[in-house]
Amino acid sequence: MIGILGGMGTQAGLDFCNKIAVINRGKQDQEYPKFILYNKSDTPKRPENLKKYFKELIKGCKLLQKNKCKFIVMPCNTAHYWFSDLQRKIKIPIISMPKEVYLYTKKNCKKNCKIGLLATEATISTKIYHNYLTRKFELVTPTKNLQKTSVNKAIQLVKSGKAKEAERIIGPAVRYLLKIKCKKIILGCTEIPIAIFAYKSFKKAKESKIFIDPNLLLANVCMKKYKGIVR
Repeated sequence: MIGILGGMGTQAGLDFCNKIAVINRGKQDQEYPKFILYNKSDTPKRPENLKKYFKELIKGCKLLQKNKCKFIVMPCNTAHYWFSDLQRKIKIPIISMPKEVYLYTKKNCKKNCKIGLLATEATISTKIYHNYLTRKFELVTPTKNLQKTSVNKAIQLVKSGKAKEAERIIGPAVRYLLKIKCKKIILGCTEIPIAIFAYKSFKKAKESKIFIDPNLLLANVCMKKYKGIVR
């Protein structure tokens, strides 16, 4: 059984579950994976309540562990700031989202190339992705102005259920990263893919492949691990 610690936010957790379903599309009901989604929406806001947030993550993981899940995934980038501390408190494995993004990028991109990152200010300031990616790549983010007016605003719009509006708002940040020649763009907040993949300006296959969706990567890795355990 897969343990999914969601609720950070709810749309992101549901998006992860949908991606698991899409990966298994066409199979019989009995062939889909067993999972528990704990939509822990009472988890406090990240930057303002760091200690309380960590305690709530522990509670969430322990509930999934108690319900006989074999491993845990967290479809929230910012939550991975506590990954190492959390893993020490939990007996079952937790899959690291930023580590999987790094392994994918390492396999698909040339060393020292420019990689863009669209993420929350908390994810950027805590260097969740920088700690992995800057070993081999130049990791860049939008300007402070674009972070506030484009990225932050798009994230909040998705959380508010306004994905169509978020689609328009995220555009300038994407165009900026493309303009400065980023080879890939990491969608480092699980709300961002919900907006980005409705972004109709990217019609060419080459352009659409520039995005790295950590939630989708996590879903693929999750399914491989699940199949290995079931067998």
